[in-house]
Amino acid sequence: MLDGSSRLNLATFVTTWMEPEAEQLMAETFDKNLIDKDEYPATAAIEQRCVNIVADLFHAPGLSSGDPASATGVSTVGSSEAVMLGGLALKWRWRTARNAANQDVSRPNLVLGNNVQVVWEKFCRYFDVEARYLPIEKGRYVVTPEQVRQAADENTIGAVAVLGTTFTGELDPIADIVNALDDLAAAGGPDVPVHVDAAIGGFVAPFLHPHLQWDFRLDRVVSINVSGHKYGLTYPGIGFVLWRGHEYLPEDLVFRVNYLGGEMPTFTLNFSRPGNEVVGQYYNFLRLGRRGYTSIMSTLRDTAVWLGKQIEAIHGLHLVSDGSAVPVLTFEVVEDAGFTASEVSHELRAFGWQVPAYTMPANAEDVAVLRIVVREGFNADLAAQFRDRLAAVCTSLHEQGVRAQSTPATY
Repeated sequence: MLDGSSRLNLATFVTTWMEPEAEQLMAETFDKNLIDKDEYPATAAIEQRCVNIVADLFHAPGLSSGDPASATGVSTVGSSEAVMLGGLALKWRWRTARNAANQDVSRPNLVLGNNVQVVWEKFCRYFDVEARYLPIEKGRYVVTPEQVRQAADENTIGAVAVLGTTFTGELDPIADIVNALDDLAAAGGPDVPVHVDAAIGGFVAPFLHPHLQWDFRLDRVVSINVSGHKYGLTYPGIGFVLWRGHEYLPEDLVFRVNYLGGEMPTFTLNFSRPGNEVVGQYYNFLRLGRRGYTSIMSTLRDTAVWLGKQIEAIHGLHLVSDGSAVPVLTFEVVEDAGFTASEVSHELRAFGWQVPAYTMPANAEDVAVLRIVVREGFNADLAAQFRDRLAAVCTSLHEQGVRAQSTPATY
């Protein structure tokens, strides 16, 4: 009773609605321990099928339609765990190559924009990797290929490109970043692999932008993480991390245990976890298919773009990202509006709407924006209701500011 309404929560990327049949299946399988593959072989097979489906979606090479194990990847509790695993694989491969060449391995670094999610900062701190943050700037909230090229050196374990940033939902120019690193390697520089953080856009881009080159179609992309509980449309928490092939997941990172029955490999930070999340994800894959995901993502994108145009027309607001890349839009309050982004967020919350207001990363921290994540359940009717409430809130705040300025001070 004291929680907010999930239907009015425009802050979270996390799925808050699934079909009743999916909920029933998940309720009936939450007691299955996914790590115990000997006890629950059917659940383990479902997990492997999910990994194979995602690998195929991301154009992983060498897949066999009759062999789900041909995909190299694992399911996780979300993209945070997936990022940790992807980062560890990068560090291990870099260290192995340096040791083989009898070179120093004491100063690994990771090249990434300061527009990344906080999990990347955690990875670098937890696993002793120097984070080489590339600054964004006002009006440009993604990294540039030249920034990545200039930051990389022989100690770089990899470069991170983001398919849908947390701050604006925009896409890093991944193909251009890869081209810049190709040029660097061709000129005698380091051969830097790329990890794509597709937590937000991984289940959007294949359906809305199928010809966009960002995944394993680019030879330099060696690993990708994606969140199933965001636009994978499954309740939390589930994610996936995929590698280009077996050679990109160092064998040293894979453990084999036999104390649950048969011997089984494991490469996760967690151990025991419920199997119902992969069941829910598999339900979505079978129920929706490519056509269903395309239809849903197109509808969400259309709603986001429509709402963005409505917001741009509201006095005092300016659109930063329009929701056309992924169904996420951000907007700022103009300087002479007479109110702030935080005030808009606070007033909307009084009516049940949860819309976060936050500042951009370093080098653009003077820019404060509000973000709307369009998810399933936020339909055209709710979008129109939100537009009306937002307009009313902005009008009210503007009038309050005008009255405050016109009221003479008393002493």
